[in-house]
Amino acid sequence: MTTRTLIKDRLPSRYVTEGPARAPHRSYLYAMGLTKEQIHQPLVGVATCWNEAAPCNISLMRQAQAVKKGVAAANGTPREFCTITVTDGIAMGHEGMKSSLASREVIADSVELTMRGHCYDALVGMAGCDKSLPGMMMSMVRLNVPSIFIYGGSILPGSFRGQPVTVQDLFEAVGKHSVGAMNDEDLDELEQVACPSAGACGAQFTANTMAMASEAMGLALPYSAGAPAPYEIRDRFNTAAGEQVMELIAKNIRPRDIVTRKALENAAACVAATGGSTNAALHLPAIAHECGIEFDLHDVAEVFKRTPYIGDLKPGGRYVAKDLFEAGGIPLVLKTLHEHGFVHGDCLTVTGRTMAENLEKVRWNDQQDVIRPANKPMSPTGGVVGLKGNLAPEGAIVKVAGMQADHLVFTGPARCFDTEEQCFEAVSKRTYKEGEVLVIRYEGPKGGPGMREMLATTAALYGQGMGDKVALITDGRFSGATRGFCVGHVGPEAAVGGPIGLLNDGDMITIDAINGTISVDLSDEELAKRKAAWQPRETNFKSGAIWKYAQTVGSAEKGAVTHPGGAAEVRAYADV
Repeated sequence: MTTRTLIKDRLPSRYVTEGPARAPHRSYLYAMGLTKEQIHQPLVGVATCWNEAAPCNISLMRQAQAVKKGVAAANGTPREFCTITVTDGIAMGHEGMKSSLASREVIADSVELTMRGHCYDALVGMAGCDKSLPGMMMSMVRLNVPSIFIYGGSILPGSFRGQPVTVQDLFEAVGKHSVGAMNDEDLDELEQVACPSAGACGAQFTANTMAMASEAMGLALPYSAGAPAPYEIRDRFNTAAGEQVMELIAKNIRPRDIVTRKALENAAACVAATGGSTNAALHLPAIAHECGIEFDLHDVAEVFKRTPYIGDLKPGGRYVAKDLFEAGGIPLVLKTLHEHGFVHGDCLTVTGRTMAENLEKVRWNDQQDVIRPANKPMSPTGGVVGLKGNLAPEGAIVKVAGMQADHLVFTGPARCFDTEEQCFEAVSKRTYKEGEVLVIRYEGPKGGPGMREMLATTAALYGQGMGDKVALITDGRFSGATRGFCVGHVGPEAAVGGPIGLLNDGDMITIDAINGTISVDLSDEELAKRKAAWQPRETNFKSGAIWKYAQTVGSAEKGAVTHPGGAAEVRAYADV
């Protein structure tokens, strides 16, 4: 069956467009200028997270027009719609960040509801900022209609007095400014040049990490997730995606045929290999959950442990996404990992071919030093490490990319804060001490609510020159731009009585990123005694979206998901 001979007897849109009873429905479509032929073709949802909040998303609506041309050229009828996104760079460092992780679920839910309500047959989903990428991919595997993911592309690097800069430099400049190492004029100049174009944050932060994951999982066309937002080649990828989704309908290739356990392991391997964002350890389990696949924080950490670190990418390295794309793109990373046995080549992708077949003609580029061969890594284990111990029985995560080998173990007394704001104030006023382990708790999925990122605090520490002189742990999250000894996703979270909520100032904490442990020097009896005396904290959120999120969200260990997932499903939308 080709895209020109597709019939509707197995497609969801038959409920809207076929038969005499659907004459009222068709009248709405005629009202928008569709022809009879277009009405009886497959209806393809083209979903974007476009908004005017930040450069991450600003080009998505324009790029969507190229997707629609591709769908139409392959005899489909594109139907464009938008969903929300919360941009972390704007939400960072204040209460707005409580909306960020919750927005991932709203994106997935709203795309699902739009697709279900209008009976669309396939989905091309476009996203730019951190949570919008996994949110869009979660909707794809949840719906299980033929789907292709498209990243809006990364921002170009800025230039500050001849040196390349990213928004990471600006967050760290706040720390420099707080200790007098940068004056008002320099800070003002830097903020005006750090972000010179459309696109998501340019280094291996969360957006580029999850973009890489989309190609590694097989949900995105090869090379498409690496091209910067301003590059005109993006329109070629977008048009190709519109055409290819029609082929997926014809061949009935669905997201759950693509996103398997092996594909998820491929995505985790790319995160580890490039020193990607710790947030991937939250988002990959959430995507797996939508498929009904068990793949939690510990499974992700196992892949991290066996994968070499080969990508010299910021924040731990020297290069940004633009450099990687020009060196050979994400297929270059996958090629060397596959050649040396670190990714599975037999996984199906949206090209209709396997990962190995996609990589067959990719040639190693020995004229670049952005990515090293997998048999000559910067370190034999990944740039992100899973931790476990009596302080985190459900696990935790830390990014070690760029850290010196002799700085991978840290022991110090706890200094406890019950909100990020309290800790940021202490950092800003320099009332903490070298050698301490700063503890930010009650910032988990339920306790925040919303599991905020702590970039403002961690970047300020680095800007003060204290990034390797203190450690920081939290039941919240860190931005992909965070560097230094910063441990996130500590579980169980404080709000449910986890050990992090039982700590007192002065308790000795040891973080060992070599052996993968995190512990507090307290006996089981002492922890049990403190747990018996512990009382839950009241939240300020008693209604609204964030309250609703807190009622249903689960642990970070399982991806902070809010519904039973694919394992409890009776029938996927694609089979209506």
